[in-house]
Amino acid sequence: MNPLHTRIGILGGGQLGRMMIEESLRLNLTFNILENDPNCPCASICDQLIIGSLQDEAAIRKLAETSDVLSYEIEHVNTEALLKLEAEGKTIIPSPKVLQIIQDKGLQKQFFLDHHIPTSAFVLVKNKNEWASALGQINSEKFAAKTRKDGYDGKGVMLLHKSNILTDLDSIPFEQACVIEEFIPCQKELSVIVARDRNGNTLCYPSVEMEFDPVANLVTFLLCPANIDKSVKAKAEEIAIKAVNALQGIGIFAVEMFLTNDNNILVNEIAPRVHNSGHHSIEACYTSQFEQLVRILANIPLGSTKSVLPAVMINLLGADDFSGPYQLEGLEEISVMEGVYVHLYGKKESKPKRKMGHITVLAETAKEAHEKAQKVNALISFKPTNN
Repeated sequence: MNPLHTRIGILGGGQLGRMMIEESLRLNLTFNILENDPNCPCASICDQLIIGSLQDEAAIRKLAETSDVLSYEIEHVNTEALLKLEAEGKTIIPSPKVLQIIQDKGLQKQFFLDHHIPTSAFVLVKNKNEWASALGQINSEKFAAKTRKDGYDGKGVMLLHKSNILTDLDSIPFEQACVIEEFIPCQKELSVIVARDRNGNTLCYPSVEMEFDPVANLVTFLLCPANIDKSVKAKAEEIAIKAVNALQGIGIFAVEMFLTNDNNILVNEIAPRVHNSGHHSIEACYTSQFEQLVRILANIPLGSTKSVLPAVMINLLGADDFSGPYQLEGLEEISVMEGVYVHLYGKKESKPKRKMGHITVLAETAKEAHEKAQKVNALISFKPTNN
């Protein structure tokens, strides 16, 4: 089959799907989207928008009928329906077998343990009654609690103190099954994006380091390349590739890691899709993560993942003080700055902490990129429209 005739079906019509389409328009590929929101970011640029739930097997089959290959831009989809389609011969990338593991943070942590992928100590609990016993097995006073399913963008994750919980078990924040993890004091949080094609060829993007919003637990600032030693960089890439190979995954995978205070690497989580920690690659790398995934879906050889220039990416989050139509204040000032690229996601309304877009800042050196990004960040903000 001619790769340029590939019809790509994506479950989810958010900004990740939008950027996949934007990065691939020059290849004349067909994109079909399944999404329950008719005004989703992909709506205005996809070839076909199927309105339906990502849990609706009939809607997923409708997408499959008009697509040669399926992928997804969000993990919260009907995996059982995808497994049936895969068994019937439909190509789904990454495989829903991988998604089954990733969707359940408990299975994911156990997978790391079984495949000797370094990760933090953890205990699985089924309900609130098991927390006290589990906390007795965790060495750190501070710990992370994560719901095993349905968490995303900081939701379903809390940092807690053992003593507070043990003295007041009614303060346990989650009713459902959870992962209780030892808290890892770390120098940096890192991400390595791995591309693995249908033939098992594997490439890494340069490591990045991330800064998080302490309240929303969302990435607010990303620096590429990460300011780490060559030996740490090599170790991070080696572990990331090992994890993806263990999954036998095909596609794009973001491997999020902790760099501990004693220079060890521990894997936190894996996302089986294009990821926020790779948005800068649109301008900063020869082949963006979005084009790379499309190449894999269309069975086109992998492109170079090398950096063109050092970059800083700023997440544009909705302001805390309003919801509704918006304007981006400071746009005029930053638009005249060299190496500053604004990406807005086509969302009609701003909401507190909602991902509205991102800005990539490029410069000749990492220091220059960081200084310029700080200036950009100080200038921009979301404000209600005057209309």
